[in-house]
Order: sequence, then C-alpha cells, then structure tokens
Amino acid sequence: MKLVTFRGPTGDGVGAIHSDGFVVDFAGIGAGFPTTMQNLIEAGDDALSQARQWVARAPAEARRSMDDIRLLAPLPRPIRLRDSMLFLEHLEVALAKLGIDMHPEFKRQTIYVNSDTAHIFGPGDDVPFPIDTDWIDYELEWACVIGKRGVAVKAEDARSHIFGYTVFNDWSARDLQTTFLQTGAGPGTGKDFGNSIGPCIATVDEFEDPYALKMSAHVNGELWSSGSTSTMFHKFEDAISNSSRIAPLTPGEIIGSGTVLNGCGFELDRKLSVGDEVRLEVEGIGVLSNRVTRLQEDM
Repeated sequence: MKLVTFRGPTGDGVGAIHSDGFVVDFAGIGAGFPTTMQNLIEAGDDALSQARQWVARAPAEARRSMDDIRLLAPLPRPIRLRDSMLFLEHLEVALAKLGIDMHPEFKRQTIYVNSDTAHIFGPGDDVPFPIDTDWIDYELEWACVIGKRGVAVKAEDARSHIFGYTVFNDWSARDLQTTFLQTGAGPGTGKDFGNSIGPCIATVDEFEDPYALKMSAHVNGELWSSGSTSTMFHKFEDAISNSSRIAPLTPGEIIGSGTVLNGCGFELDRKLSVGDEVRLEVEGIGVLSNRVTRLQEDM
C-alpha cells in the first residue's frame, strides 16, 4: 500500500492511494482504528491487514478525490529522524570538493546525523530557507520508516523491522553548512531548518527489490540529478542493525539514506533560487515536490 496522511474538508485523516488514483479514507474502517500514521505504525500487522482489506473493497463512501484533499507529510512529526550516509560515492565527491579525504570509518560502519523533526514538510509545501543563506540546495534521498521495536537486530533480520519507504529531501544551506563543518561540530545550521518527506509511505510488500529503484530530481522541470538505489554502499538493513545496538528501534522513526551520487546542486556547481520548484522522484514511491521560499521575519 501507499499510505498517506491527508487534509480534507472535515480535517486530517489517514488512508491509502488506490491504483485508480483516489485515496481510500481509513476513517470508515471502524471505531478504534488508528487515526494517525504514527498510531497505524504502532498498531502493527493486524491493523495493516484491516487496511489492505478496506483498500481492496474501496467502498464509495471512503473514496476521496485528489481534488478534494491535500496530501501532507505522511509522518508530520516523526519521533526521530537519523540521516545516514549510505551512498558513499556522493560523500566522497562532496568531501573532495572541500579538500577533505573520506574517513575510512564511513565504510566500516553506518554514520549518521540526527536531523530536524520539528519542521517537516510534505508534498506541495513551500520550504522557507534561513534568512542568512545565499546557497540553497536540495538532496535527492529516500528513507525507511521503522515498523517495530528491536534491539541488536542482525542485518539479515532487519527488513522485518521496516514498515515502508518514502522520498526524502534533506534540504541544505551550503554556505552555513560549510562554516559549521570547519568547527568540527557537524552541519549545524546548514541543515537544521527543515526536511521534506512524502508523498506516501510505500509498504515493504510494494517492492520486489527496493535496491533497484530509479531516482531523479527535476528543478523547474529540468532534470538535474538521476541515480539508483542500487548504488548504496550500505543498505538500510545495515543502518538498522548498527542503530539497534545503541538504543532500541522505535516504531515510527525514520532512517534517511544520504544523497545519491550527483544528487544535489553542490556536486553539480549549481544553486537553487527562491521560487524554484524541486521535484524528487523515487520509482515505486512517487513524487515529492516543493517550492523554495525565504523565511520571513515576524511582523
């Protein structure tokens, strides 16, 4: 299923995109059925089974036209978001442009940074960039959403802990990021202002092989980046295994992939401008489109 959070005339709801192009609203399943994506994830396999049966039936009263609703970030406030560096080709190129050699630890284990969960944007949202940046950039990524708790999970068992996958844009203010990196304290303000996810969470059973998906980024209709999930050096399963040795996996947390090779303007020596439309697509998941804006001071 392609699970979504949406806003309709009567409020926010959870549902799934039907193959015929409408959304099936889960509100009609019955009293006690989860009303948020987080609660649906926490409810486990029985709730997913009910949802699949409901989508297969798709009763007329549960159908919502895309013209009557607005898709939101599928997890509007993730409980945790770790952006891992799993595509090492991009990292090696990006660091080389800064005159830095890639540390061998990136190959030995899955390295990640904790990301902003307070400012999460969904499909069609405007994304306000920091007031002081002059280098606006996108990052073409995807992410997995954790479905169940686990401790010291073996990599070969890790996929059973994945609820689904989503498209992920780890927006970056490159000039601010570069300054922070020089201090050794991480990307700091260069990434601490917003992330985009969506348009859905595609459940694991949607994919025969999740590591064979085409990825692309268009800016104002022009193709800037293209790649494939097949080029990941580490897999999500590796990140799950490593992370679960630090603290228990928590249902609803998100693990980002890092950026695919040539998946950002920094690698391409190109910058975004205010007003640009950035469209990321991952095969089998969908399109995540956002418009770049500037943060406005309160009046």
